[in-house]
Amino acid sequence: MSERTEFEAGRPVVLRGGTVLPMDGGRTVLERTDVLVTGDRIAAVGPDLEAPEHAVTIDASDGIVMPGMIDTHRHMWQTALRGYGADWTLTQYFVWFYLEHGTLFRPEDVHAGNTLAAIEALDAGVTTVVDWSHGLQTVDHADAAVDALQAVPGRYVLAYGNIQQPPAEWTAAPEFRDFVARRITGDDMLGFQLAFDVLGDPAFPEKPAFEVARELDAPVTTHAGVWGATSDDGIRLMYEHGFMTPRNIYVHAASLSADSYHRIAATGGSISVSTESEQSAGQGYPPTWAVRAHGIPVSLSMDTSVWWSGDLFSAMRTTLGADRSREHLEAHAKGDTVTHCGLRADQVVDWATRGGADALGRDDLGVIAAGKKADLVLIKNDRSPVSFPLLHPYGHVAFQAQRGDVHTVLVNGRVVKHEHELLGVDLAAARRQVERTVDYLRSEMGEDAWAKGMNPDIPATKILDNPYTYTDYRSNATHRL
Repeated sequence: MSERTEFEAGRPVVLRGGTVLPMDGGRTVLERTDVLVTGDRIAAVGPDLEAPEHAVTIDASDGIVMPGMIDTHRHMWQTALRGYGADWTLTQYFVWFYLEHGTLFRPEDVHAGNTLAAIEALDAGVTTVVDWSHGLQTVDHADAAVDALQAVPGRYVLAYGNIQQPPAEWTAAPEFRDFVARRITGDDMLGFQLAFDVLGDPAFPEKPAFEVARELDAPVTTHAGVWGATSDDGIRLMYEHGFMTPRNIYVHAASLSADSYHRIAATGGSISVSTESEQSAGQGYPPTWAVRAHGIPVSLSMDTSVWWSGDLFSAMRTTLGADRSREHLEAHAKGDTVTHCGLRADQVVDWATRGGADALGRDDLGVIAAGKKADLVLIKNDRSPVSFPLLHPYGHVAFQAQRGDVHTVLVNGRVVKHEHELLGVDLAAARRQVERTVDYLRSEMGEDAWAKGMNPDIPATKILDNPYTYTDYRSNATHRL
């Protein structure tokens, strides 16, 4: 474990002479600018700031200072299986986690995954993560999830879910209410959401869960527009029953109609785009082209490390690529040529920072300005030839930077990474935890099933498209008729 004494609690910090991206709604770039942090807040932004004598100075020259990035949808509990499903389709993910092996995860396995995910987020400059925790089979699992998050010095939102029970069932359980009363206390570092999906069954079996969310004053995050699983019918039901609010986050939203986008726009919700996931797993084409046309707010997320990267640099890069690729292909199909990029680098940087803050209702995050929370990232790597020249800072963040270029990270005014080294984090202990989880899962599954899970066979017959088994509802958009 590494902890630097100069970063003792309460000591002011000043980042000197960096290129600052304030994320103020424009393409503003502040060159040779200082950022002064006192307590948990940004005290001042400007050139040659006066700082208290006892302030720690961090040299940000030749670097980029930006707000901490915000991931609005990450299944942190699955991180112990990093890369295991690299060749999966979405159906194979559903079968493995929802139907066959997801129930094997013990509370300590959720703890292991959350711990590793939280550490890797900080390492990549992601200072806030929505833990889309749909593996909470019991409140013991939920307590383990929160214990892990509170042991790592980042900012988190627990999105409580349970894929093994109907939403109406687990949200009504007395032990769930007890958990909320015990663990969700208004802590600024731990937010709360309910996480469940809406299948489109006309009986609307998810309605009681929405009513619980309303009673608890908790936002709802839901996988919407997932090909073969959730469709326009679910959006329509939410709308008709008055459960679409500005605090709803619709994850993926990749296979929805214009009517659904209109409903999301009209009710002020936002969409969490997981481009790497949508490109690879098959929820639908990454929807930023459609979302932008409807003026719906966007945030970015990486989904799960069972497949993809755990950083938002990849999310920004792939989002730009997917959006521009579609634009070019549509133009080519009409014999036309794209002469102007509809999606710019500064926009995806905004989605990775301020967009996430807006989705979470946190106007004190995602920007660099006096009075805002001091969640900050310094991108600087003097050992990398890719660090210079720094000509287009937004383009540099979106296309050139990587997690290895994250020099310093502050969360709530606390330095948690400096000179490329994590502080206050026991990576060796996290490794041992994860190794125990992997050994346990392999033993429970058996070596044949473990190996087959990584290299699934082509099924002889069509396997179940949709893992939601708490309703007999069938439609062409979800369970096949």
